[in-house]
Amino acid sequence: MDFLLPLLVGALLGLLLGLAVGLLVARRARPTTEDPAVVEARHQALLAEVRAEEAAHRAALTAELSGLQATASALREQLAQQQEQYRELLDRQRVEQQAQAERERAESRVLQQLTPVQEMLRSMQAKVTELETQRSQQHGELSQQLRQATEAEERLRATAESLASALRNNATRGVWGETQLRTLVESAGLLNRVDFFLQESIEADGAARRPDMVLRLPGGKSIAVDAKVPYNSYIEASAIPATATGEEEARRSALLAEHAKRIKAHVDALAAKHYFTGLEASPEFTIAFIPNEPLLAAALEKDPTLLEYAFSKRIALASPVSFWAVLKTVAFTWQQEVLTDEAKLLFDLSKELYTRVAKLAEHADALGGAIERSVKAYNQFASSLESRVLVTARRLDGLDESKVIAAPRTIDEQPKQLTAPELTESIISGSISEEGSEPAA
Repeated sequence: MDFLLPLLVGALLGLLLGLAVGLLVARRARPTTEDPAVVEARHQALLAEVRAEEAAHRAALTAELSGLQATASALREQLAQQQEQYRELLDRQRVEQQAQAERERAESRVLQQLTPVQEMLRSMQAKVTELETQRSQQHGELSQQLRQATEAEERLRATAESLASALRNNATRGVWGETQLRTLVESAGLLNRVDFFLQESIEADGAARRPDMVLRLPGGKSIAVDAKVPYNSYIEASAIPATATGEEEARRSALLAEHAKRIKAHVDALAAKHYFTGLEASPEFTIAFIPNEPLLAAALEKDPTLLEYAFSKRIALASPVSFWAVLKTVAFTWQQEVLTDEAKLLFDLSKELYTRVAKLAEHADALGGAIERSVKAYNQFASSLESRVLVTARRLDGLDESKVIAAPRTIDEQPKQLTAPELTESIISGSISEEGSEPAA
């Protein structure tokens, strides 16, 4: 901009001077007939006009040049400001780029440091996905199991209600109690019609009695067992929660008391029958079998004196657990009795076997003598064949000695003698027949 302005000014001045000179030359070149002084004057006037115009033009150009210089100065200042702003902008961009690069490097370092965390998070995400899948599967299985449990509970409830309804019938309760009694006795290892009898008729106190079971004991002894199931009051009491209060609690307590009274009444009825008087060699009491542990436990909890009262009436209240222990004891006693009988039979058989083994020893000794005589006869045969027959046979001309007759083998071993005292005593005491004779059977 500094060198462009003088060029423009110089070009304008040169253009104006050229125009002026051109006009003068043109005027001089034109032919004229005027007076030279007039022409000179006119020329000077024109020259003055040109110079005035030139001065005016120069002043205008100077003014315009001043304006241009002012404009150029303003433009230079504006350009300097713009350059300063541009430099500031570049500096800011450079700083921002450096900061961006620094941030990128920091982010890169952070990402590098977070790579294990990223891998861990990825593994954790896979594990969470797997656990979620397993949870969904287990939730489905649990839902199915809950449905099955609900169905089973419903079936169990229906079965329990059916059983409770059936047990309210006295005949059904009696059959169930007898079945439980028989199952328990058989599970202890006792046999029907051998170790126990069901519904056997007996004569007691001049009247016909029929206990549910007569249990046989070793030594010809026996004991009567009666199964009883007082159930109605207990079922009604069980339908009331143990945590009930108020009227419900009073009603439950009254029902349990009624249950204990029913068992006590059964003890009185059973004691009046005196089953043990109709059995031979029976202990003086009768077993009252209650086929359910809670039945007896509830009665004893409500009336703690019930057990002693039953003992005073010569009645033994037995639950499945206690009665099974008694039955196993009876079964073990029967096994010991059977073992005693079998031991006596084994002793008798052993004596008989010992006698027969002694007789067998006589036959074995006679057989050994016969074998010994056979060995001696064979040895004599072999000696005669080797010392007499083969000597003559070898004299035959043209015969290979090894192909005539092979040398016989003698038996040098002796038969084993019987040395056991059980066998030799019977041989010495018995008579042995002469050589070649057979021993008597």
